[in-house]
Amino acid sequence: MTVICPGSFDPITNGHLDVIKRASEMFDRVIVLILQNQQKIDKNAFSYQERMDFINRSTKDMDNVVVDCYDGLLAHYAKMNNINTIVKGLRAVSDFENEFQQAVTNKDLYPKLETIFIAADKQNLFLSSSMVKQIASLGGDISDFVPKCIKEDILNKLGRK
Repeated sequence: MTVICPGSFDPITNGHLDVIKRASEMFDRVIVLILQNQQKIDKNAFSYQERMDFINRSTKDMDNVVVDCYDGLLAHYAKMNNINTIVKGLRAVSDFENEFQQAVTNKDLYPKLETIFIAADKQNLFLSSSMVKQIASLGGDISDFVPKCIKEDILNKLGRK
């Protein structure tokens, strides 16, 4: 079975990577789908190409993971590619309402589409890309929050080491 693991991944964090790895162990194929979040469009620090590169490098040891980008509705991408399952990570309880609303809306748009939630590991409960960008831009240490293979690229782009 092929599943979609969607997000903006701006940049990918260890929390994202944990969900992707766990999904790759449960399913035959995982498409990590970079979507444009309209609410974050002016806040993106990294281009689609940079994010694809970060994810590809971070998942290089996961043979069943592929990366794609899409600039439309997740439900439309799933339907076009005949994929019926989305995998999302849930962090704190505050995520649940928004994620549940998205799952219901996606199902309205594409009735065959189901969403599976994976609970975040406790060390990633409050980890977000926004937090990583803020810490990095203010000169903080992001070593515990992002894959080692992309840490320097993030720091270089955000202007401080």
